[in-house]
Amino acid sequence: MQEPLLGAEGRDYDTFPEEPPPSRSPSPGESTRVGPTTTRALQNKRVFLATFAAVLGNFSFGYALVYTSPVIPALERSLDPNLSLTKTQASWFGSVFTLGAAAGGLSAMVLNDLLGRKLSIMFSAVPSAAGYALMAGARGLWMLLLGRTLTGFAGGLTAACIPVYVSEIALPGVRGALGATPQLMAVFGSLSLYALGLLLPWRWLAVAGEGPVVIMILLLSFMPNSPRFLLSRGRDAEALQALAWLRGANADIRWEFQQIKDNVQRQSSRMSWAEARDPHMYRPIAISVLMRFLQQLTGITPILVYLQPIFNSTAVLLPPEDDAAIVGAMRLLSVLIAALTMDLAGRKVLLFVSASIMFAANLTLGLYVHFTPKPLTPNSTMGLESVPLGGTEQPLATPTNYLTLVPLLATMLFIMGYAMGWGPITWLLMSEILPLRARGVASGLCVLVSWLTAFALTKSFLLVVNAFGLQVPFFFFAAICLLNLVFTGCCVPETKGRSLEQIESFFRTGRRSFLH
Repeated sequence: MQEPLLGAEGRDYDTFPEEPPPSRSPSPGESTRVGPTTTRALQNKRVFLATFAAVLGNFSFGYALVYTSPVIPALERSLDPNLSLTKTQASWFGSVFTLGAAAGGLSAMVLNDLLGRKLSIMFSAVPSAAGYALMAGARGLWMLLLGRTLTGFAGGLTAACIPVYVSEIALPGVRGALGATPQLMAVFGSLSLYALGLLLPWRWLAVAGEGPVVIMILLLSFMPNSPRFLLSRGRDAEALQALAWLRGANADIRWEFQQIKDNVQRQSSRMSWAEARDPHMYRPIAISVLMRFLQQLTGITPILVYLQPIFNSTAVLLPPEDDAAIVGAMRLLSVLIAALTMDLAGRKVLLFVSASIMFAANLTLGLYVHFTPKPLTPNSTMGLESVPLGGTEQPLATPTNYLTLVPLLATMLFIMGYAMGWGPITWLLMSEILPLRARGVASGLCVLVSWLTAFALTKSFLLVVNAFGLQVPFFFFAAICLLNLVFTGCCVPETKGRSLEQIESFFRTGRRSFLH
């Protein structure tokens, strides 16, 4: 399992050789894989610009995802009866985003192939801007919930479209690093929300969310569509022009263009239900869907959504809003590490390390909550658990004990582990291994499954905490991390350094099974 599963050689596998045929010399575009660093940088600079324009949508997604972390405590203290949240209302406000994201993933199953990757990303700006406007001017709970749902819809749509767009415009040598940028920007968006939450009231946080949406629309207006999508629609001249723009004026793109075109022509028709039973179709789809399902079961979404309330409940030494900002910074640093090492260490190594770190962190959090006393000043709305008053409880902990740094450190460890592997790599692998004919629909299916799972976890998290204690979810998340280790070893392919056409050719040959 340690060797790359895509490294099999042979006539069937080498449908798309890494080097051009020996009868001619490599073109400049091809030689950039082994050429000087300067040449590669010049060839990739426009790809970097297009990627940056697209992943601004992920920035908005990350910003909107954790919007509730500082806002729920503020609304629970609100003197306005129309906006003051009960525990049930707070759980809906936190979780309805994931329902919107699931709907966005469902719509991406159609829009990804109907409008194309770029236009689908641009379309997400409409519900995103409307959602922020509703929350900024909210006069009642329904406006908050609708705004949260709309921003979730936009996030689900971009979550399905952006990784596909980035993977289809990037060269294999930088696809790993660029494949981490959606997660990187989502993390940066979350960190920005935590930082602004220290300075701005909750309404102005919603207003600030409009800025990245506007910038994304402006930049994407000047970016090309995916050459693979254009070829799939018979727009060969536009595809050639788009590829030429992405690779730069001095690059010879003829071999790469023909490689992509041949692969698209073999898959010119849509996938039928009968073909979906073919192993080379259902295996990559099953791997992608299961990875997104297991990613959510690690507990990342409820932990991020209820980060400040969790810290309130564990009486950490620092103020909860400061802890949230520190965790956001750690998350950003960890994704940067993953982006820099993904094309060096490989996908599977980082997935193993990631799951191991998350297991240790979740287990530590569960044990800490189980064995330490309750906070000194429990708040039935600010915290996650109601602490019964009486003379038989344990002595109450105070936030002056340095032991109360454990929840912060363990959460930072969890976020670091997630951001190094199971955060960015699940998005990257989804865009790498899905077959072209099913890429639009299957990526939407992955997002749908992911966010339906996130909704179930986020909605039930507070209920489980109040019924059984805060330690129970963390023990469950730790068990899932062990399962992720087994799944990675048995099912996940190593795709480092392979073109999308080579990966697809591997699944088509069936030389090895990922699911045995």
